[in-house]
Amino acid sequence: MKNAILASALGLTTVLAGPAFAADAEKYVLDASHSQILFEYNHLGFSTTYGMFSGFEGEIMFDEAAPEASSVTVSMPVMSMFTGWEERHAHFMSPDFFAAGDDEMVSFASTGIEVTGEDTALITGDLTLNDVTKSVVLDAKLNQKGDHPMAGKPWMGFDATTTLMRSDYNLGKFAPFVSDEVQVKISIEAMKAD
Repeated sequence: MKNAILASALGLTTVLAGPAFAADAEKYVLDASHSQILFEYNHLGFSTTYGMFSGFEGEIMFDEAAPEASSVTVSMPVMSMFTGWEERHAHFMSPDFFAAGDDEMVSFASTGIEVTGEDTALITGDLTLNDVTKSVVLDAKLNQKGDHPMAGKPWMGFDATTTLMRSDYNLGKFAPFVSDEVQVKISIEAMKAD
């Protein structure tokens, strides 16, 4: 049961792809208030710099009988990135990196699920970042599935990790001095749609 739940739950990261949905797939929507994507990279060997996306939208189509037919899509504006320092944020949005406007999006759409354990899976999907789309693999773990004690409806939550190379998305300025490798940590909750 947990395998099917996890397999359907995570395809993150982000928008329209994946296997055809079975007729009995159930829709879950992300709880924006309890879903975050954290990233970190090494700065010149002196420190680790962190950033975050939060408040983003997405949905999971969960097919318990055929988890391989399940899927997830997530998207968020690049401008919603938070780094904790205004000048850094402005630099990231500049032509040195994203050259981002209000309509620039990051998106992920799952394309495949490989269950690897009782509550773990590898989720493959297409990540579109800075107008470049590449396949990424998320190492995912189901945290819990059950009725939410306050909302009174089915809920699920999971964590996942992956590693990206900035240069793969034309964001490699200052590499290798500022690490090209970016560690990504994801934690999300999703509620069954009404």
